[in-house]
Amino acid sequence: MSFPDFRMRRLGLTAAAAIAAIAMVGTAAAQSMVVRSTGPSAGKYPAGAKLKSADKLTLVAGDKIVLMQAGKTRTLSGPGTFGATGTVQASQSLGGNVTRMLAKGPTMRSRGGFSRGPGDETPANVRAPNLWLLDYREAGTFCVLDPAVLMLWRPDMEGDTALEIESAGKKATVAIVDGANFRKWPTDVLPVQYGTDYRLSGGGLARPVTVRFAAMENAPDTVEGSVDMLMAKGCSPQLNRLVDTMSEAEAG
Repeated sequence: MSFPDFRMRRLGLTAAAAIAAIAMVGTAAAQSMVVRSTGPSAGKYPAGAKLKSADKLTLVAGDKIVLMQAGKTRTLSGPGTFGATGTVQASQSLGGNVTRMLAKGPTMRSRGGFSRGPGDETPANVRAPNLWLLDYREAGTFCVLDPAVLMLWRPDMEGDTALEIESAGKKATVAIVDGANFRKWPTDVLPVQYGTDYRLSGGGLARPVTVRFAAMENAPDTVEGSVDMLMAKGCSPQLNRLVDTMSEAEAG
């Protein structure tokens, strides 16, 4: 075999490998993942399940499945049979909410709260504008990005209130003043410890809430990475917050 023939064959193999790699990437990109599943078929299509582009979902009345594909969500409601992939046009304005939700390092300037008029009540669906703000209404496991700057958040910015936090025999009171919906976690009295229960009461809560923290080394930069991480850590309140924000951005 002459050297030119060998070089041409090697180039051909390289090109074939590149084409195969592109095909594999395209196949992976076409996959969808179940990020929320409710209804009678929830066990058949559990959250976290990966679906191929050729897969079909057969839903019955009462089913509601939220799929994520290429950083966007697609909501399917039963009854009916649906393909695992589909075209979704995301609203740019609502997509900005998703970007803010994933941003690292929330600041006191990111208010995202609700100001009431006379006689108004705080809407139950008002959510914290960033994943790393601890909405103390939400019980469960919370993924902490940076314990030193963990911030508590409330939806109602009006009126002074006091939140009581108790854990392992220690107690701290966090005062949130009128016009503010942020307050730093009291790390000086109750340092963030992972796998430990914290009981929160007062602060406008109808009943006490229990939270515990999960450690995070790094925050993913993508929606897909964030969803995977929150699922793996069991941080359901933050996962629901992200999925709800993504679902609102669906425009088609």
